[in-house]
Amino acid sequence: MSISSKTEKLIARKEDGIGWVIFNNPEKRNAMSPDMHDAMGAALQDYATDPAVRVVILKGAGDKAFISGADISKFAENRSTPEQVRQSEAGSEAANRALRECPKPTVAMIRGYCMGGGLGVAIACDLRIAAEGSRFGVPAAKLGVGYRYSGLQRLSDIVGPAFTAEIFYTGRQFSTAEALQMGLVNRVLPAAELEPYVMDYARTMANNAPLTLAAVKRCLIEMRKNPDERDLELCQSMVEACFASQDFTEGRTAFMEKRKPAFQGR
Repeated sequence: MSISSKTEKLIARKEDGIGWVIFNNPEKRNAMSPDMHDAMGAALQDYATDPAVRVVILKGAGDKAFISGADISKFAENRSTPEQVRQSEAGSEAANRALRECPKPTVAMIRGYCMGGGLGVAIACDLRIAAEGSRFGVPAAKLGVGYRYSGLQRLSDIVGPAFTAEIFYTGRQFSTAEALQMGLVNRVLPAAELEPYVMDYARTMANNAPLTLAAVKRCLIEMRKNPDERDLELCQSMVEACFASQDFTEGRTAFMEKRKPAFQGR
């Protein structure tokens, strides 16, 4: 089922428990525009509240790019004044926040270029699975672009300060082998195997207990906050809800009966 979008450059649809976010700007290697950020945020808000959606997968249309970055051709129009820069940054941050805080597992399926703001989208996902030959980087220093503390912190949380410095100081492109070494991606696969592998992974997650996944996701979200901002009571309440759920009973029963559990998310 497709979801109405404000732009044809982003496709959102639901299929078999998976919410898809497809960046559909292949003529510009899926470069992101403000309307694409808005549409992404709206789709993720819908998926977050739909119990039928168990997993969210993000990918780029075509085989050239996941997202090649922001649409630089729009900078003169959208980022020529400090106020326009603030508005543009606020839009992209709101979309990435919706992605980071989505209560469902999120997977970036990366084929081709994953650059700049595209890498920002990828690191906002829980998992990153890439095709061999993909390229990663943040060319901010080659464009004179400033990067927010929050974006640097998220990247550093994944790859560490030294690799973050290398990525930003050089502005160069990194191979999938380098990305795997840094811990930037979880898996690297031959291009022909990428989508089947991700789909199998998604089905594995979708068949697991939704309340358990949601509790784990909330704990991971809280871990990334400053210690005095963490809502540990919320985390504990979600853990307790798992033990009080029908799914917990179903999981135990299925284990004893040596069958696959049928979790309902309640």
